[in-house]
Amino acid sequence: MPTHVKRALKYRFYPTDAQAAELSRTFGCVRKVYNMALAARTEAWERQERVNYHQTSALLTQWKQTEELAYLNEVSSVPLQQSLRHLQVAFTNFLGKRAKYPRFKSRKKSRKSAEYTTSAFRFREGELTLAKMAEPLGIVWSRPLPEGAKPSTVTVSQDAAGRWFVSLLVEDPAIQPLAGNGRAVGIDVGLSHLLTLSTGEKIANPLHERRDRARLALAQRRLAKKAQGDGANRAKARRKVARIHARITDRRRDHLHKLTTRLVRESQTLVIEDLTVRNMVKNRNLARAISDAAWTEFRSMLEYKAAWYGREVIAVDRFFPSSKLCSHCGTLAEKMPLNVRTWTCDCGTVHDRDVNAAKNLLAAGLAVSVCGAGVRPQRESSRTGQSAMKQKPPRREP
Repeated sequence: MPTHVKRALKYRFYPTDAQAAELSRTFGCVRKVYNMALAARTEAWERQERVNYHQTSALLTQWKQTEELAYLNEVSSVPLQQSLRHLQVAFTNFLGKRAKYPRFKSRKKSRKSAEYTTSAFRFREGELTLAKMAEPLGIVWSRPLPEGAKPSTVTVSQDAAGRWFVSLLVEDPAIQPLAGNGRAVGIDVGLSHLLTLSTGEKIANPLHERRDRARLALAQRRLAKKAQGDGANRAKARRKVARIHARITDRRRDHLHKLTTRLVRESQTLVIEDLTVRNMVKNRNLARAISDAAWTEFRSMLEYKAAWYGREVIAVDRFFPSSKLCSHCGTLAEKMPLNVRTWTCDCGTVHDRDVNAAKNLLAAGLAVSVCGAGVRPQRESSRTGQSAMKQKPPRREP
């Protein structure tokens, strides 16, 4: 039987007071177990020893038997075990040089979440009931689940604004490769325009953060005036700031989802530039605008949706001179300051800077695709003709 794509569908829910208390306890226990396991593995690491998931699972059993940590028995054991599996994945990525050394979870800053597998929840007739709870969650089904879908994993979380969410991992048979149309498009990201396509189309930058900047600044000033010990008032001011941030994030994500879905459906091949956004945001003059444009999130959405629907995403090396190269005759200009938005080549062609860059990205990306370089087209480099991210097999722990 054909395998279907697994996707997580996220819904908001409104817990009862008892459910909220139970979930808050679970979040705290998950964080406690993760930090204790990380401390144990760090101590072993300093002794040049390795501790794996099975050993931390045995430690969890011992912790539950102590008087000091007996409260761990009051919550479902599945989220606690899942936190140990997440820590194992973090160490695997670290040993494979794909991530930094795992960090401890902060009570104030870390994400509040708990993951439940099939043994710890019941899903029947559109109602989801978690372990240790008598009543189902009050979920707002903003969109239907795929027909006949059975969640394999449920993740409950609470954001900084106090909103509760549940994410259900299901197989979606509706996601199938689209029919090929032979279309290819070059995509140049920017700030004045969010995207410029090689077809000449320019997509405006909604400037989500700028629209709420004054309101956000006012809320942040009010929060700054609250004394550290003023618990209730400070918490209220903090939630107000978080709600404004959440609204900005929601609008940005919604716009990017609609945009990337449209691009993937319209084109067979999509060529983008392999930008190092983490270095670009170090520019204090552009950091806020770049963060608001969310180029990294845009690329991530484009790549996973392309994988879903059988499309190809090619990333052109960031050192490729897409802006300075004439897309008509191939002449390379010596300089191209950022304030130059239109320029005339020696051949007489008048270029719009962004449209010209998108056309050059498309040509370079298609050259890579024709040569068949690399095995991961979404990470290919047009300059070297090789994969820009060479994945090394992770080292296994003894």
